Amino acid sequence: MDYKNNFIYILPGLRDKDEFYDNIFHETKTWSRIWRLSVSFIVFTFIYGAVMGSYSSLLQSLTAGIKVPVLFILSLVICFPAFFVIQFILGSKMQLSHMIIIILSGFMLTAAIMVSFTPIILLFVLTGGNYYFLQLLHITVFALAGIFGMKTVLDALKYSCEQKNVYPKTGVEVFRYWVVILAFVGIQIAWNMQPFLAEKTEGYSLFKKYKGNFYTAVVYSFQQLISPEKESAKLPNKQFQFYRDTTNTVK
Repeated sequence: MDYKNNFIYILPGLRDKDEFYDNIFHETKTWSRIWRLSVSFIVFTFIYGAVMGSYSSLLQSLTAGIKVPVLFILSLVICFPAFFVIQFILGSKMQLSHMIIIILSGFMLTAAIMVSFTPIILLFVLTGGNYYFLQLLHITVFALAGIFGMKTVLDALKYSCEQKNVYPKTGVEVFRYWVVILAFVGIQIAWNMQPFLAEKTEGYSLFKKYKGNFYTAVVYSFQQLISPEKESAKLPNKQFQFYRDTTNTVK
């Protein structure tokens, strides 16, 4: 099969996945493939980010389109060195370029799944979807796409361990923990890069400091869907009030 003329060359799937993984290790122009994967990934995540920010305004849409790929790239740049060094210490014989291709393939699948949800997101944006519902919808899409993407990487590492004998079995288990660390790093970066999705009444803002954290914001969004407040204050103030009331109760 000529992978260069097939979409599977950059997008792994459930069919012929062993051929896809085998093709990675027989790749001669590895850095060329890394470049194609990177460009495709940036385009896909930009599209999703633009749709995400379109709920508020055109400018917010363009800003979110830039922020989403930056979020993923920063998370990977921060976490990848520790992962690669640990794999090397454990006895990995895999080349750096092959490791990057495997990780990027997982990220590419994540981005493709995210883009596939954009028609659904646009439907709710155009039909007046609730801000808090859209917020939770985006979190769900990120999580679902991330699970499929990281499973692809895990399967590739298992293949390199069992079929190619260039990757340690212990390293496959370590990767599971690395994914958890990657998720927490991504959440922390995303929280500090807000807003991606802004309320229409807030107006445009490049960055905005919110009190609280990602997890209380998710809880608050659920609360607003179940029992919305008629005269609700802005989310940051509500979160701050929650912490203040909790602190006073403890005291």
